[in-house]
Amino acid sequence: MIRIVLVDDHPVVRAGLRALIQGQDDLAVVADVDGLQTAVAAVTLERPEVVLMDLNLGDRQASGVEATSALRALPDPPEILVLTTYDTEADILRVLEAGARGYLLKDAPPAELFAGIRATARGETVLAPAVAATLVRRATPGAATVTEREVEVLELLSRGLGNKEIARELFVSEATVKSHLSHIYTKLAVDTRAGAVAAAIERRIIRPVR
Repeated sequence: MIRIVLVDDHPVVRAGLRALIQGQDDLAVVADVDGLQTAVAAVTLERPEVVLMDLNLGDRQASGVEATSALRALPDPPEILVLTTYDTEADILRVLEAGARGYLLKDAPPAELFAGIRATARGETVLAPAVAATLVRRATPGAATVTEREVEVLELLSRGLGNKEIARELFVSEATVKSHLSHIYTKLAVDTRAGAVAAAIERRIIRPVR
């Protein structure tokens, strides 16, 4: 039996996933929780093989990336399978670097979710097709991909911050910010801040600001 902890800030989503997963003879949801602290407590108590992790845990919660990192730092950590609506490069790279084993999208068919949970429990990497395509694109030689720091600059740009504010947020000089912007403009084939943000959102590098 594969023991699973669900982490999602929406009770209705957790209830739906629990009902769906419990219909499988070899899968058991042992806890469903809404954030970092409750996830750590549930994992420590229940010792699941797999944690099904959302990325957006609400404004007052740690992010799914932070929760993933914290759970992977526990003794005998569970495998983490991300289940989210977000498929941007920034989200994918950050949570995989934090230790997630796999990344599926919430529009995945139930059979794909069940297979993903089982594969994750075996220690295999599970990626939604769109996520795999993003990683392949970034790994393609000669591809004009933005760096992690450039992604951070783009996210701050999308929030309307100026160069001085971005420099303060990233603890760098304004000259460094201008250099990052120059590289971003070249890679995205744009010449304005608004154009850079629009292109980054269109290419699913960053999320739209809500």
